[in-house]
Amino acid sequence: MRVKYFLTFAVLLLVGVSFAFGQKTAEKPKSEKPKNTKKQNEQLQAADAGKTATAEQIAESAVYIYGSLGGRDYLKQIRKTTIERGKISLVNAEGKTEQSNYERLIMRGESLDKERIRIDQEYPNGRFAMIYNNDKVFGLFNDAVFAPREDATKAFQNQIWHGLEALLRYKENNSTLNLVKREKIMNVDFHVLEVTDKQNRQTRFYISTKTLRVMMLEYTQDDVKYRRKFYDYNYAQGTLVPFRSVLWAGEKQVEETNIQTISFGQKVEENIFNES
Repeated sequence: MRVKYFLTFAVLLLVGVSFAFGQKTAEKPKSEKPKNTKKQNEQLQAADAGKTATAEQIAESAVYIYGSLGGRDYLKQIRKTTIERGKISLVNAEGKTEQSNYERLIMRGESLDKERIRIDQEYPNGRFAMIYNNDKVFGLFNDAVFAPREDATKAFQNQIWHGLEALLRYKENNSTLNLVKREKIMNVDFHVLEVTDKQNRQTRFYISTKTLRVMMLEYTQDDVKYRRKFYDYNYAQGTLVPFRSVLWAGEKQVEETNIQTISFGQKVEENIFNES
């Protein structure tokens, strides 16, 4: 088992290095990544073993992988701010697909409820923005403040509380973990890990037992089961990012997001998250 683990670990490390040279963002920071500790190695080994791994060991192993084996400290150091641009396709209330360019700006908080997030979308008739500031949501249309519809607010909040950060920052959010089962889908083995936050929002993460990446997550709202899948993983400034994701509501695809560029640590003005 020890030999198998070290071989797996070596493969993961080589994959990380190869992706790093082909990353889609600016060059890596000059600061060195923290080295793996003995405890981190044991958690990665337990997660790979699968049968004896605990929920916390699997979650912590995923955090280390997304932080290029530097874990949450490295993620916190690099991702103080986020500037992300790309294209998004949404199915509107009439069932028609609308495509737009988007920009997502984030100022990291101590936990997700302290996060500041702004998503701008460009349409032919104007620029529409949704803003999350210290757990409060409001909208902007051509710089005019408005209260978004309830369904739009819920969809925006779901991106935050039912996204990857719900797992990667479960400790900061004081969330609880539950290892549901181990499941094979399309010949891929997954750890199925459930994260429940302080507001009792539950998200199930399907974590590959081989790569420790999240390939899919699930959650239920208003009796509708949502499923988001992640594709095109690559490294951005030394941290792991899925550059494409697709969201289903039941059996219907309702959203597809494709990241074109993403960068961390650049200056973001605080006033863009304010109502006035």
